[in-house]
Amino acid sequence: MEPPMFPRESGRFVAERSQDVFVEEEGVQKVAEMLYNLRHSDELTASGWETANPLAPAPTSDQALNWVFVVDTMNFSFWPEKETEQCEVTFKGTTYTGYMTLCAAIARAMEEGVPITDPKYFSQMSVEELGHVLRSDNKTPMPMLQERHQALTEGGRVLLENGGSFRSFISKAANDARKMVELIVEKIPSYRDEATYEGRRISFYKRAQILVADFWGVMAARGEGDIVSIDWLTMFADYRVPQALVYLGALRYSDALLQTLKNGEQLSSGDRREVEIRGCSIWSVELIKERLCKLMQERDGQTCSVNSAIIDFYLWPYAKQHHKEMAHIPIHRTRCVYY
Repeated sequence: MEPPMFPRESGRFVAERSQDVFVEEEGVQKVAEMLYNLRHSDELTASGWETANPLAPAPTSDQALNWVFVVDTMNFSFWPEKETEQCEVTFKGTTYTGYMTLCAAIARAMEEGVPITDPKYFSQMSVEELGHVLRSDNKTPMPMLQERHQALTEGGRVLLENGGSFRSFISKAANDARKMVELIVEKIPSYRDEATYEGRRISFYKRAQILVADFWGVMAARGEGDIVSIDWLTMFADYRVPQALVYLGALRYSDALLQTLKNGEQLSSGDRREVEIRGCSIWSVELIKERLCKLMQERDGQTCSVNSAIIDFYLWPYAKQHHKEMAHIPIHRTRCVYY
């Protein structure tokens, strides 16, 4: 079987053939202008990682990289079946929902003395032990406990076979972002985020790419963020950033798709419409990055250092901060381990 296209090529392939999701030139330009106005802010640098991850251990600590691995290996499917029934985790007086419940639960476990960032422990922990770590403050549990347990224990075993830490495992890719993604996807099945579209194998590799970007963020915060081909990464195709791209006008959904999503219908992983949402999101961010770099070159005579991962690092919190204004745009609901 032919290997799947990489995420950037996949995004373009999907966007050129998409029937229900469309990249809008005007919106792409608008977002590029918005980011251009932020070009001197920390929001568009890798150093924003610490701000974006307030519950992570200090980047200088030995635990930081294993923490990133644990969190990114379980970083999928946090949306609630009903908006009124959200899983919640309170840590140090703040109650968190969504993805942040995972970060809060891991921080709480560390404070309770659970060695949750040690691969020797998490590679063989039981479902019950993980269930206790991820326990909710209310009756709504975090979704997909069995799948999170399988992904985490499987990932832990891979680390143990490769030096016993995420740092030792990822060092085999020689500080090259593309090789890191390939290594993660080759060795750890739950990261193989692939699909078939119009007869071709394609990939999104959302979690593998975010794991590499988070590794880069930690290393940059340590002053060691010199990773080759970091620009190879695309945005991380999930269910939150596409909503922001539609809200900002860079993406448009067909009336039929919009109605399907408003009806609360779930799309299965690999469904044509789900693939189009994710593929067009990737390609729209590639075009936004291209436009932004063009603006910086034309107006400032400067080379652009903003990559797609940084744009994603900006858009994801933007979506969370503006969730009330975006409430009329439904997220797509897909239960899977990929995002």
